[in-house]
Amino acid sequence: MKKTMTWASLAMALLTGSAMAADLNRGYYKAPAYAPPPAYSWMGPYIGANLGFQWGEITGNPTEPTGIAGGLQAGYNWQSGQFVYGAEADIQASSADDTFAPWKFSNPWFGTLRARGGVAMNNVLLYVTGGFAYGRVEGELAGLSESKTQYGYTLGAGMEVGFTPNWSAKVEYLWLDFADRAYSVTGTSNGLEASLLRFGVNYRF
Repeated sequence: MKKTMTWASLAMALLTGSAMAADLNRGYYKAPAYAPPPAYSWMGPYIGANLGFQWGEITGNPTEPTGIAGGLQAGYNWQSGQFVYGAEADIQASSADDTFAPWKFSNPWFGTLRARGGVAMNNVLLYVTGGFAYGRVEGELAGLSESKTQYGYTLGAGMEVGFTPNWSAKVEYLWLDFADRAYSVTGTSNGLEASLLRFGVNYRF
């Protein structure tokens, strides 16, 4: 009987010691710290290409040049928290033209130099943009042609999505307004007002 009680006491002591050791180990256990994924960075220079559709009208004339436009862009972004701001320049070739009665007008190329600013939600950037615009406008009448470089402004907005640390894709709308200049083929002053919806990709360095 005494031996049985002795072995029982020894077993209880061992079990109690094991439980206390387990409690001590649990007390010193530290869960691994949670490391959130790194925020997407929009900072730095970039280059890219775009393709879209242009439609508009010649002021003081019934022609409405419409066509495909595409080109290249380059810029630089600064980032402060969620706020992203910078500058971008682009140059575009365009097939936009239209013929109405005796006149034909076209806009073979144009470019912009713009500021950009927006809010980033990690890898999604919503922005507005605006600045200087310039381009070639050509008028034709009965075999006579006349072309002028015209200047104006542009305003727009867009969304850009980063899908790798260096590559992003964007969709953008721009309003272009080129001031009137005198044309002998129409006997009056004409300008160009146009909309541009385009898609593009950028590579950031």
